[in-house]
Amino acid sequence: MAGAGAQPLTTAQPLSAPRCWLGALEAGLGYAVEIPAAILVVVEIVVLFAGVVARYGLYRPLIWSDELASILFLWLAMLGAAVAFRRAEHMRMTALVARASPRRRAFLDLIAICAALAFLLLIAAPAYEYAYEESYITTPALSLANSWRAAALPVGIALMALFALLRLARFGDIKLMLGAVLTVTLVIGASYLAQPLFKPLGNFNLVIFFVGVVAACVFAGVPIAFGFGLAIYGYLALTTSTPLLILVGRIDEGMSHLILLSVPLFVFLGLLIEMTGMARAMVAFLASLLGHVRGGLHYVLVGAMYLVSGISGAKAADMAAVAPVLFPEMKERGAKPGDLVALLAATGAQTETVPPSLVLITIGSVTGVSISALFTGGLLPGVVLAIMLCALVWWRYRREDLSHVKRATGSDIGKAFIVALPALALPFVIRAAVVEGVATATEVSTIGIVYALIVGLLVYRKFDWRRLMPMLVETAALSGAILLIIGTATGMAWGLTQSGFSRALATAMTSLPGGGAIFLAVSIVAFIVLGSVLEGIPAIVLFGPLLFPIARAVGIHEVHYAMVIILAMGVGLFAPPFGVGYYAACAIGRVDPADGMRPIWGYLLALIIGLIVVAAVPWISIGFL
Repeated sequence: MAGAGAQPLTTAQPLSAPRCWLGALEAGLGYAVEIPAAILVVVEIVVLFAGVVARYGLYRPLIWSDELASILFLWLAMLGAAVAFRRAEHMRMTALVARASPRRRAFLDLIAICAALAFLLLIAAPAYEYAYEESYITTPALSLANSWRAAALPVGIALMALFALLRLARFGDIKLMLGAVLTVTLVIGASYLAQPLFKPLGNFNLVIFFVGVVAACVFAGVPIAFGFGLAIYGYLALTTSTPLLILVGRIDEGMSHLILLSVPLFVFLGLLIEMTGMARAMVAFLASLLGHVRGGLHYVLVGAMYLVSGISGAKAADMAAVAPVLFPEMKERGAKPGDLVALLAATGAQTETVPPSLVLITIGSVTGVSISALFTGGLLPGVVLAIMLCALVWWRYRREDLSHVKRATGSDIGKAFIVALPALALPFVIRAAVVEGVATATEVSTIGIVYALIVGLLVYRKFDWRRLMPMLVETAALSGAILLIIGTATGMAWGLTQSGFSRALATAMTSLPGGGAIFLAVSIVAFIVLGSVLEGIPAIVLFGPLLFPIARAVGIHEVHYAMVIILAMGVGLFAPPFGVGYYAACAIGRVDPADGMRPIWGYLLALIIGLIVVAAVPWISIGFL
């Protein structure tokens, strides 16, 4: 879930001529980065879809398609990360920053920019060295030097650093800006001077860097990816003799896994179904079925989020597709805005396991669990939590006055169904393509995109060509923000593994009394906390490789364990006051976060009850494998 980034700061003072010039330079540079990033999204779609057609339709596979897609993917990720940095869309936790006074908030925002810039400057030389070393490796199909791919890392890092410098230079309060720069410089300088003190501490350094530094960065509002990066860089540089280009290699490995290419493609698919009117058609059909029932549109919201989650895989896209369609009608019927946004956030947590969830894809990429098995196992847990939410909706709205609501006729329902049928078919098209072996979990998103393009152009005829470029840029930015977190978190996970922490954790967890049941209970509590602080994807990348082997050792099926921790993270992600998913829901629904604080606790309790049921009954997750 993308939170607010390191916000570009403004002041009441008029901009001087140099600042106006710097603003124009930043805008021009941003445009120069956005265009190739958008083009790369299109090229990736074309290359992967061509691979599907050649292999399944013409029986002549393109042996170079995956290799080319992999080369371009790292460029897409790094250019997207640069776009996200300029647009202030890197994920960060702003719950504490938002409570500060305006001047202190501005200072913390500057600290966030300076901390990110510090990491970028520190990693720039190792990134260049890594790209140079990769020139000795040649790709098998295209016979290209691997430096063509690896060069994306130093280029993306340089672009983000340049955007950070331009933002600092444009800030109106020079004194405040210099104070932030000096603060970060002093902290880093003091850390280097204290290097002789770190080495004798052994694994206690893990607490200092992976708990202390990460917590300080996260709560100060530093974007999560850069907080992770500073923590692992500091740990390796100050406490070990590990060459830092190895860290760059682990970041590259985390970002470049081909299965993660489905992230930008599913993000774009989610934006596409909203733009073409497919999401609106699905919601209209559900409303015609249940609009006359007490709490009926709340049931529609739960069902619509389940359906849309099976298409986009991205929670922000899901909520953006459903809320603008349903909220106006629900408010007309007397629903309180706070309750609406609370239920929207709860359904975001409820549908985390519905395929093709990005969290499912991430788990598969970092733990080796079958993506197809995760997609199959994720359907029923979402239904169980939906039933719990609907039970609470029934209780809250059992006395709702619907005397003014007109019940849809059979003819109206039939017409709505016919209109929605092409949209309703999309989840089944995607699912069938994976099950029948037409496409891999990475490629199947391109089938969905082509299907949505055809339906949008020929059936709904609401395709707005003017929105295409902004959608492609948004896809690149969101994907870059997600993938940079995965990359730096992969570096942290590698550092934890090399330190021996994973073995110690495995020993401690496997020795817990009660076996698998206690391990599941501890995991639920831990991932609720992790979900609220780190969000789902970074928490999975960081702890998945450590905990999944332990789950197998204590006899828990890996798909069942995946469903339990995903739902637990979802509860944390959408739980105030720290869960950034809750604030994203408020932003999309245009509701004051304070209005939803009270009603959401009932929905979270319903989700936790459903989570306990899923954890206690493994068949819900693995019964259809």
